[in-house]
Amino acid sequence: MNYRHAYHAGNFADVMKHTALVAVLLHLRKKEAPFAVIDTHAGRGLYDLSGTEAQKTGEAGQGIARLTAPATAEPLATYLDIARSFGANRYPGSPLIAARLLRPQDRLAAIEKHPEEVEALAEALKPFRKARAIAADGYAQLTKLLPPPERRGLILIDPPFEATNEFEQIAQAFGRAIKRFATGIFLIWFPIKTKSDAEAFSGEILARGATKLIRIQLAVTGKEEGRLAETGLLIVNPPYGFDTAMHEALATIAISLDARWSLDWLAGEG
Repeated sequence: MNYRHAYHAGNFADVMKHTALVAVLLHLRKKEAPFAVIDTHAGRGLYDLSGTEAQKTGEAGQGIARLTAPATAEPLATYLDIARSFGANRYPGSPLIAARLLRPQDRLAAIEKHPEEVEALAEALKPFRKARAIAADGYAQLTKLLPPPERRGLILIDPPFEATNEFEQIAQAFGRAIKRFATGIFLIWFPIKTKSDAEAFSGEILARGATKLIRIQLAVTGKEEGRLAETGLLIVNPPYGFDTAMHEALATIAISLDARWSLDWLAGEG
């Protein structure tokens, strides 16, 4: 598996993932106290949808481009406003979306290990005073950054799944991180090849210390054989009202993308 961002920017998985990211950040902004955002696999920050990689797959055309109806759910509407503000042929990755929602007291640590990607990321984040790009391995760096001084925050774990043992690496990194930052909100993205894979990975996150856990799944129809057709997101310590906001957003996304979705509490209140 390899889900390098440039090939899949703006696809159906990004739509779901980045709407959830916005939902969490909007919640954190409700209190004046500062918060930190740590993005462990930040990518290059901004993607050219007319570029070779994006054109090779054409996935944005089956993702964000199909969301043309007005969005009433606040997380989805805010996400679309941010994404479209960069122009028709550019798509912001998670670090730029997060940076747009930072207040003066908040900060973003965006980690990327690929040298060319981190160079582009640093350039993309230049306009944002409280956002910085870090050249490092996201799993190793995460432990060093926790707990954040702010004691409030979001951790996004969204790897490209280049390694054959990526699921295990995520579980191990999460296990270390939750011990250091038990109250942190974690968003963990993963591709779904089989139902058993999703169940096994969710079980690993529960076993590593998640006591409040939501799983979101989104599946699209009509995908070519070999292309990702279903995506998942685990939300550890989801904020109050997150499930309600995402129910409304996902219903709109599913209609636009001809998709089916689910949102389930796997642990904690439901």
